[in-house]
Amino acid sequence: MSPNKSFRFLIFSVLMLAATQSQAHIGQGAVGGFWSGFFHPLFGLDHIVAMVGVGLWGAFLGAPAIWLLPVTFPLVMSLGGMLGIMGLPIPGGEHTIEFGIALSGIVLGAAVLFGIRAPNWIAAIIVGLFAICHGYAHGAEMPGAANAFSFALGFVIATGLLHMCGIALGFLTLLPKGRYVVSGLGGVICAIGGAFMFGYL
Repeated sequence: MSPNKSFRFLIFSVLMLAATQSQAHIGQGAVGGFWSGFFHPLFGLDHIVAMVGVGLWGAFLGAPAIWLLPVTFPLVMSLGGMLGIMGLPIPGGEHTIEFGIALSGIVLGAAVLFGIRAPNWIAAIIVGLFAICHGYAHGAEMPGAANAFSFALGFVIATGLLHMCGIALGFLTLLPKGRYVVSGLGGVICAIGGAFMFGYL
């Protein structure tokens, strides 16, 4: 076997072993808690559009919002996650959380679509309020056998990656007619949020 083929076989074997180990521990202990938390936002379209929307809006507003909003969201979301894990009752219960999550897509998408330039502190408050709803949902849906800290760490890291995707898409505004593309993405996010709001998704 040639060195090149040997190297590729070794990489393939390591990846297969890693995948097997990950699947064997989902929802169990620290490892399972982390991966459960990491994949939780990635399998919810309502979460994805809002988190990408945060990055898009931050990129549109520019510094310091480009880092302020993506930092504010995970930090406050962690607090919401703790509340969800503890099962702390909130006014309106699950309906309030679902409403807040759907509304986050509508508001963040509209902000990008219409190019709303809110003051940084107001934008941070808006993002923070929505982050509590998303965090609470993550925490409340944590598997019973998962490690709470690792689960929270997983969904915070996944959230940060989604924010980065939004920021990267925001840089399309630097291209000719890129602003129209970004506005269109805002419209899509807003529409998806509206679909969740009225129960179409």
